[in-house]
Amino acid sequence: MDSKKLIEELSNAYGAPGFEEDVLEVVSKYTEDLNIQSDSMNNMYISGKYDEAKPTVMIDSHLDEVAFMVQSVEKNGLIKFIALGGWIPTNIPAHTVMIRNSENEYVKGIVASKPPHFMTKAEREKQIDINELRIDVGASSKDEVEEIYKIPLGAPIVPDVIFEMKPNNIMLGKAFDNRLGCAGVVETLVNLSKQDLNVNLIGTLSVQEEVGLRGAEVSAKKANPDLAIVFEASPADEQYKDEGSAQAALGKGAQLRHRDGSYICHPGFIKFAKKIADENNIKYQEAVRLSGGTNAGRIHLSNNGVPTLVLSIPSRYIHTHYNYASLNDYKETLKLVESVLQRINWDEIKNMNNRFYKK
Repeated sequence: MDSKKLIEELSNAYGAPGFEEDVLEVVSKYTEDLNIQSDSMNNMYISGKYDEAKPTVMIDSHLDEVAFMVQSVEKNGLIKFIALGGWIPTNIPAHTVMIRNSENEYVKGIVASKPPHFMTKAEREKQIDINELRIDVGASSKDEVEEIYKIPLGAPIVPDVIFEMKPNNIMLGKAFDNRLGCAGVVETLVNLSKQDLNVNLIGTLSVQEEVGLRGAEVSAKKANPDLAIVFEASPADEQYKDEGSAQAALGKGAQLRHRDGSYICHPGFIKFAKKIADENNIKYQEAVRLSGGTNAGRIHLSNNGVPTLVLSIPSRYIHTHYNYASLNDYKETLKLVESVLQRINWDEIKNMNNRFYKK
């Protein structure tokens, strides 16, 4: 499978929280030979053969991206909007966005910023509030927005960015959080689908992570796993920290996450993953995050508790329009996940859960 092409298509797809259909279409194209199901939330489940004697491992990624939603249209044709996910207001103005209209077509608009010529000194120094921002689609009245552009209230809005590849294997695009994870789930399932593993493998593509890990709460119950791996994209920090303290640097491989605001990694599982990485010369880095969260926050609390591992691809400037990530890091992460899955069986799971296991 062409990893770059898969990531490009996933990155370019539009998928605001609750409106992930375009992303699912891309996933479906690459997994048409596997068993695909969905639920009423639009979570997708991808699986192969099932053997009740084997443990079930869930590999998860969220489909959605940080985005916006139309809240109202003003008389002058400017569109008031709200955030879907965590945005810093200063990162929003003067960018182009795409708004889905009632005919499922996307309309380009600009997040309007007042020209400095018309701003007072106080306005220039004032901190931006997202409630004061508006989107201009080129209309001059509310009627034009509604009748010509056909933009309704509640319409999803996403950043307008086209994927491109840099000459040093660095990718530029939008929504790497978490289309890189989606690509990882897809490639893992396809690559391992014809192998005789000692586990049942189920891939879950979960919706609405950016607004509260909502899809994963449902998908974890349906998948009912004995073990879970979450593909993510972590904010790169090498530009803000020295080499000794950076924990998410581009070019240094997969990130193994010990802790964030939503979970603490299962000690036995992360020990097992590090052992596999060392044995296979797979590049990885480790992180202890102060904040943030992933679908692991819901998955590890599901059923009777699920040992869960978060593997992330470092990405610069996530939760903004434009992201950078290394294709090499993505491939190292994929290699680690596949190596772990090829080694897991009931005995290894029992060893993980034994806190006195020393080997």
